[in-house]
Amino acid sequence: MIAPTPLCLGHFRLNSIRVALLVLVLIALGGHAAAQTWTLSWSDEFNGAANSAISSSNWTYDAGILNVNNEVEYYCVPGDSTNGCDPNNPNVYIDGSGHLVIQALRITTSGAPYSGSWTSARLKSQGLQSFQYGRIESSMSLPLGPGLWPAFWALGSNITSVGWPASGEVDYMENVPAASGLGPNAISSTLHGGNSSSSCYCGGNGLSKHYTFPSGDVTSFHTYGAIWSPNMVQFYVDDPANIFFVRTASDLPSGFTWDFNHPFFQLLNLAVGGSGSWPGPPDNTTPSPAVMVVDYVRLYTPSQVTAPSMTAPSVTVKAGYPGTTTVTLTSTSGSGRAYLSCSSNAPKTTCAVNSSEALNQYTVDFSGATTAMAGVSLTTTANTAAAASLLPGGMGTIVGVLLAGFVILPLARLRPRPALAVASLLLVSALLVSCGGSGYGGGGGGGGSNGTPPGNYTISVNAYTISNTTGNPDAVLSVPLTVN
Repeated sequence: MIAPTPLCLGHFRLNSIRVALLVLVLIALGGHAAAQTWTLSWSDEFNGAANSAISSSNWTYDAGILNVNNEVEYYCVPGDSTNGCDPNNPNVYIDGSGHLVIQALRITTSGAPYSGSWTSARLKSQGLQSFQYGRIESSMSLPLGPGLWPAFWALGSNITSVGWPASGEVDYMENVPAASGLGPNAISSTLHGGNSSSSCYCGGNGLSKHYTFPSGDVTSFHTYGAIWSPNMVQFYVDDPANIFFVRTASDLPSGFTWDFNHPFFQLLNLAVGGSGSWPGPPDNTTPSPAVMVVDYVRLYTPSQVTAPSMTAPSVTVKAGYPGTTTVTLTSTSGSGRAYLSCSSNAPKTTCAVNSSEALNQYTVDFSGATTAMAGVSLTTTANTAAAASLLPGGMGTIVGVLLAGFVILPLARLRPRPALAVASLLLVSALLVSCGGSGYGGGGGGGGSNGTPPGNYTISVNAYTISNTTGNPDAVLSVPLTVN
């Protein structure tokens, strides 16, 4: 045996190193593609010096009396000195300690809507920064008192063309006094959308849920945010793992569309309600200034996660009867929640997903699991044509003649008048049967055109992950469907 030369030995070592590095890269890539991680892609940390200018690249302002929601405040812009605005005591400023401060100040004691009896501020990123999908959050402390209404929220960037609520509105956090349903220990998160203010899932009909703090209250700093992906919004408090409210496109009332698959801009404001508003009017116990302190606003984008794999047994069903199947999904633990929807190409057939997941039946959660189950229920439509229409075309007439020969004539010899009545009914039946058309009941694959025709079809089950940005399903399962 010839001993390896130093050159050959070095070549061997180099190849070993290359193989090891390749294995490490493949492992890293596999983990990156499978599990959910977040990358900070935009933020405002409000780290300027005290009273320094707020970023004009991130924020602009609504100004004046907006004539909405029976509010009383006049919104001031930095430097404004009209209608009670004081440039020496601005309603919004950087405090020099890494915070944005929004303060509401009493001007008069009026509680009349649109009276301008308080001044405050409303910031928005409209026209400057728009966002579509990701994890959006803000850390803040809130004031308490009658009439006070702090909010962190978003509006569709298309609001100038389609109006509200068709633009969509996402309320990450709103707080109002206890007399109006929340108080110091609770906040509300809501989705608003719809065709018009009178035809919508908006206002009191919004898709909403309250969150109650297990300890502490809104005067302490808390983080409010949402994980936003196509057809799904997941709201959380303090930790993105602490999701308390999930809504999807499948949760909408009939006749409405999901108004959240387009760019949005962000808003921060401290409103003051008037008579007839949600928070009610302020009174002499409402603090002035009432101070809302914002630590940051951030947007994170998710890493690409692996789409779940799906399997399900085929379905055989008789038209007019329900059918079911169970989808088994497999993914990587830590890849987050996936939204499921279904459809079928069988005519006059609907389907629905039910995962029995605690927060939303149209989702499955891989945050701490590798497998999940979801039921798919199918509803077909019965063929209600006359039973004799199952006979080939023309056979109905023959049946009618035979019935007349074997039933009517003998009856006629015995009881002419009753026989005449029976004959009339049978002849009408024969005519109805013969009018069923050619084939079996007038077409539609042999099952009647008024129901789900017999045949072979598919049920499509679609899965959307939190890293989806296209709106197209990340995975599609086609389940064979036979209708008898």
